Amino acid sequence: MISITRTVATAVAMVGFVLAASSAQAQKKPNIIICLVDDMGYSDLGCYGSEISTPNIDALAGKGVKFTNFHAAATCSPTRSMLLTGVANHLVGFGNMDEIMADNQFDQPGYEGYLSNRVVTLPTVLKDAGYHTYMAGKWHLGKKKPSLPASRGFERSIALMESGADNWEKKTYLPLYDDVTFYEGFEKVKKMPEDWFSTDYYVDRMIEYIGKDHGDGKPFFGYVSFQAQHYPHQAPQKYIDKYESRYDDGWDALRQRRYERQVKMGLVPGGLKMNSNPDVANWDELSDEEKRTYSKRMAVYAAMLDSLDSSIGRLRDYLRGIEELDNTIIVFMSDNGADNNDQVQIFPDWYAANFDLTTERMGLRGSYSNYGPGWATASGAPLTLYKAAASEGGMRVPFFVYYPEKLQSGVTTNEFAYVTDIAPTLLELAGVVKPNGTHGGREVHDITGKSMVGLLSGDSDYVYGKDDYVVYELAGSAAVFRGNYKLMKNNPPFGDRQWRLYDIHADPTEANDLSEQSPELANQMQADFDRYSERVNLIPVPDDYNPLVQLQKNRERNEVKEAEKKVPVLD
Repeated sequence: MISITRTVATAVAMVGFVLAASSAQAQKKPNIIICLVDDMGYSDLGCYGSEISTPNIDALAGKGVKFTNFHAAATCSPTRSMLLTGVANHLVGFGNMDEIMADNQFDQPGYEGYLSNRVVTLPTVLKDAGYHTYMAGKWHLGKKKPSLPASRGFERSIALMESGADNWEKKTYLPLYDDVTFYEGFEKVKKMPEDWFSTDYYVDRMIEYIGKDHGDGKPFFGYVSFQAQHYPHQAPQKYIDKYESRYDDGWDALRQRRYERQVKMGLVPGGLKMNSNPDVANWDELSDEEKRTYSKRMAVYAAMLDSLDSSIGRLRDYLRGIEELDNTIIVFMSDNGADNNDQVQIFPDWYAANFDLTTERMGLRGSYSNYGPGWATASGAPLTLYKAAASEGGMRVPFFVYYPEKLQSGVTTNEFAYVTDIAPTLLELAGVVKPNGTHGGREVHDITGKSMVGLLSGDSDYVYGKDDYVVYELAGSAAVFRGNYKLMKNNPPFGDRQWRLYDIHADPTEANDLSEQSPELANQMQADFDRYSERVNLIPVPDDYNPLVQLQKNRERNEVKEAEKKVPVLD
């Protein structure tokens, strides 16, 4: 009798164990990886019409949900702040970028220039819900201890503090910065490895972080924030060789080819008028030497992206090798549109003294390369303008979500979505309740974005309803999105501060201003902007504001502050 009872008990226990294991497996939370690329244009990926070889990224996009109408902020820090919080940039601390903050915005709430404590970050919420949280790459959300990744929810992190850096060396890329600052956790990194190349290194570190904890049963959140495609454009020689002379026929020809490919792929409408960008030179009027130099610049840019694709392929293969790929959500995007700046023209003596500027060494260790407005226009095909402009070329970016196990696979959508929508989407997919006014006993701003899960799963046809609106503003340039329409203005140097109305569904190149024929809609969207401005305490820049002048002014202000710190205090 005792033997039978023990046998039954053992059988019941075994059944219970199997059921518990099965339940645990069913309830296993997904891993999450965000791959953020810097300054990549709308048409730069193969899956968005490019000739650049990006097979690994294209394969992920091909099994995910790819967006053709996704928008970020037009510059990096505001995008990053909204990506990691789901909260509008004017509430997060990046009502303007720290480097170009207007005089009247300093020390104002929402204009701290670092990630405010009035918001809780996505990694913090996930970590509190049982996730491992890892970060590798560019941070640019504050350099002081309370603003470091390690203070904002990341369990392990290796992070670049500045807006960019050399990709081969621990070396500043811009006279705005005296040095380059990396933190691993709370410790400053004094030296990078000898064989360091930023793209490869960040993926290596992410793989290392995941591997240290793999097997403990906890899910992970990884944020890989690449320096690519931010200048200086640099890449290993083997990638540069693939694109040598590929771009000898110039930026206009490249832009047209990409646009024709996009139409065939169904990404944009046919018959669009592509606006000319005023600062782009006529390719046919360049000298042979100028053409050779510019062709090489684009070859290096393409090589840098090709190299990035290889590293993302390594990360995907690693996840597959540890049997985590099927349970991993991969989000891929650019932080804004292509960058037209050519800093060498602004600071020629500084670059000549600190970098090899020869065409022959372009892209390699010690060199500096940036491709300028002509290639940036082609990178953003068929859109108008670039990074920092509220035009589509500054804000519409490549974006996809890969999670074929639970979401739609192989789907392309033209529905509008915004960068603040990422955090609530990932929290819903992870089964984690989003913050609602408080977190950890302190008051925080509510998430302002909307979950995209309904659209991603096929249960809904849209993220935003016909009465919903989204507002963006930075340094005086602004946009209001409502349905298929966009009310937009650009401050100098990109525009004349005048509001214009576009149907960006039918006219993504913003060629046809509808404000005169639809004044009621324009006025309604202007009212949307005014409501947003009041809600977030938006502080407009002065009428004479110039971001380049302000950049130099703020640099001098910082130099004075640093000098004051070194003055001994007398008793």
